[in-house]
Amino acid sequence: MLVSLTVGKVDAGVTVLLTPDKRLIEFPSILLPPNIVSGSIVDITVARNHVSESESDKRFAALQDQIYSSFGAAEPSTPILRCRNATQTSVVLEWDPIDLATADLISLSLYRNGQKAGNIPRPLQMQSTKISGLAVDTEYTFHLVLRTSAGTTSSKQVVVRTHKMTDLSGITITTGILPAHMRESLTAAVERIGAKFVDSVRIDTTHFVTTEGRGVAWEKAVEMNIPVVRPEWVNACEESGRIFGVTKYYLDALRPGPPSEGSTPAATPAPAQAQKELPAAPSSASTQNGESKNAAEKKTADSSSDDSEDDEEDEKKSGEEDKAKAKSTDEQKMRLEDKQEQKVAIRPGNQATVEDDDNADDDKRPAPSPGDGASFQDVAL
Repeated sequence: MLVSLTVGKVDAGVTVLLTPDKRLIEFPSILLPPNIVSGSIVDITVARNHVSESESDKRFAALQDQIYSSFGAAEPSTPILRCRNATQTSVVLEWDPIDLATADLISLSLYRNGQKAGNIPRPLQMQSTKISGLAVDTEYTFHLVLRTSAGTTSSKQVVVRTHKMTDLSGITITTGILPAHMRESLTAAVERIGAKFVDSVRIDTTHFVTTEGRGVAWEKAVEMNIPVVRPEWVNACEESGRIFGVTKYYLDALRPGPPSEGSTPAATPAPAQAQKELPAAPSSASTQNGESKNAAEKKTADSSSDDSEDDEEDEKKSGEEDKAKAKSTDEQKMRLEDKQEQKVAIRPGNQATVEDDDNADDDKRPAPSPGDGASFQDVAL
């Protein structure tokens, strides 16, 4: 197909071409013939290249097949969860190794009763986990959720019920150093209660039974916080018919029962001394009671004597006060008499003339009654 176009504006990168019906086309300047100027007419031939098109389609299809075979042929496997062991308060879960195919791992999460319990650390290396702190005789559901770059997949739910206190089938024992006869009796007792043995210390080991705290297995049990108990604990569980506390049966705990022969001589004197001291207890109590009674009597006597002495002192004080009052009244009388005598003795002579005049006047007055002086003294006193 041949097309004639008129050159319009020529630029270094793009040239504007005009069609016969006056339409503008931007065309790369590098594809035009040299020495093109505005107003030049160029002929452009346009044709479809079928050969190149088919080759391009083949190359594109091959690339798609390569991508699909590398990344889309296999999908990550769905986790398969199961219960390995259950006890009264714990559950051990395990799953098959995870196949991610060509996807990248994001996380592996454990869900309990529909709620996320946490992420599994190092999910490509770990295939088990232990859930502790559960309630006795309670039903739980667990499932895993795998998240990858290819999507999210979930495992089927696993229903687990924790054991009752009388169900001893969940006890998993690993033995340490034991005498031959004790190992045989322990094996028989474990079979009778329905528990089981495992050869090595694992995540589902519930108790480590031994008589000596040494060895590689013992160190691993201590590292994993597994209770290290004596064989007597299994016998206690069998006798009680239920799982028994391990506090009294720890390897480093004091053994229950009668003392050994070496310790009996040292322990016997203490009861003997206690028996000798028992008869003396009543006498001491009676003496104490007697002493307390004597002290009480003495206190009452002292208090009575003190009261009598206080009464005598009060009487003495009252008598002395009366005497002092009488003395004070006598002294007041004496002082008044002395004052009167001093006044009469100290009067001057001119006053005597006045007194004579007064006496003369008194002579003219009527004579006083003999009782006037006595009445005046009485009033003064």
